[in-house]
Amino acid sequence: MPKTSHSTKLRRYLTILQDNNLPAPYETSSTLNRSQLVIMAFNFLSRRSLKGEKATFGTSFWSHFTPLGFVQVFLRFFQFVLGITVIALYAIDLDNARKAGKYTDSKWVWAVVCGTLGAIMALVAMLPWVKTWFFFFVDFFIFICYLVAFGIFGKMYIPEDAEGNGGITRMKNAVWVLLTNMLLWFITAAWGGIAFWRNRNARTTHTGRANTHV
Repeated sequence: MPKTSHSTKLRRYLTILQDNNLPAPYETSSTLNRSQLVIMAFNFLSRRSLKGEKATFGTSFWSHFTPLGFVQVFLRFFQFVLGITVIALYAIDLDNARKAGKYTDSKWVWAVVCGTLGAIMALVAMLPWVKTWFFFFVDFFIFICYLVAFGIFGKMYIPEDAEGNGGITRMKNAVWVLLTNMLLWFITAAWGGIAFWRNRNARTTHTGRANTHV
């Protein structure tokens, strides 16, 4: 059925009012002038449009909160929290080096960059209307970033004996935070890749571009 435009609805509404000689609530006479009819019709259509838009937004918003969607939001929230944790753990040493006038170690900068990228992407991915599976390659890139960081700091601090040194103990703990981040981003990257492949395969099948076998 073709959709009726607002202008068509407006003309019909004006015709009904004129045919029935309906009075406006703010008028004392029984005759309506054209400007008053236009105002009444516009208000009527605006209320209907706003109600429809609100209902559509509410339906589309809550439709994303499925059990699977809750799991994804939980993973993204965990990624966000751990990303902020990585920034805090490694930014301490960068700030201390800056205050002491020492050089900035690129390895620590890399760890902070990983945490920043992870926190931003996780925050964006928690939005219910963002199809994160479409950006699975971003998840994979962040996974690689954390993998590199874990390799660097794992080699430096896993075999190291802290001997009561608070800084080394903090760095040893930070290595396991990097590992956890790496695993989380691998999970979401694999999850998004599978969802992307399934969605693309379904679209290809429905549009008739599937592979044919002779």
